[in-house]
Amino acid sequence: MKTAIVIGATGLIGKHLTKLLLNNPAYSTVKVFNRRSLNISNLKLEEHIVDFDKITDWKNKITGDELYSAMGTTIKKAGSKEAQYKIDVAYQFDFAKVASENGVKNYFLVSSSGANANSKLFYMKIKGELEEKVKQLAFNKIRIFRPSLLLGERDEKRFGEKAAEVLLKIVVPIFPFLKNQRPIEGEKVANAMIASANQDDNERIKIYELDEIFNLANAGN
Repeated sequence: MKTAIVIGATGLIGKHLTKLLLNNPAYSTVKVFNRRSLNISNLKLEEHIVDFDKITDWKNKITGDELYSAMGTTIKKAGSKEAQYKIDVAYQFDFAKVASENGVKNYFLVSSSGANANSKLFYMKIKGELEEKVKQLAFNKIRIFRPSLLLGERDEKRFGEKAAEVLLKIVVPIFPFLKNQRPIEGEKVANAMIASANQDDNERIKIYELDEIFNLANAGN
């Protein structure tokens, strides 16, 4: 029986991850570290409401077998590039670093299609930077997932993403070369992450692009 850790549990993928892990008999405990409560009750759930700027105050609680990192925001919601960088890179890297130091063996990260530390696009650049930073940590297994546009119910409305979703659903069937940009449900990404955790393979670092995420999610169901 394993202990899973989730950060970003209030987000689209994080909510699905938490639910799936709580319902999975392979896990006895699911620890979530949030800034606000999930407001759910489950005997397997161990919820910690924390200040991510003060990780040294609670870093001893970051113990378990697997870390699922699904934090993320938009520049509009964060308010600035600096604030977005803190959430999308600094908080996640600091948490992953402590987890590796505390003996957590396996790490699963939600990144993004097009992530590249050398990109001129800010969002792609910071996603790529986080990937490169966490690869240096002493986890036995690192799995990085690069989904495209995410589908599903969010707490906040993102009108730009909704418009892109509608547009892609129309143009992808017409233009097959856009296949790698087709949207994917957040629940499928969560399914793929958990499926990868229970695969028996010896690769230390593996990156899953969109088609591989779809395939892994379908195999895990």
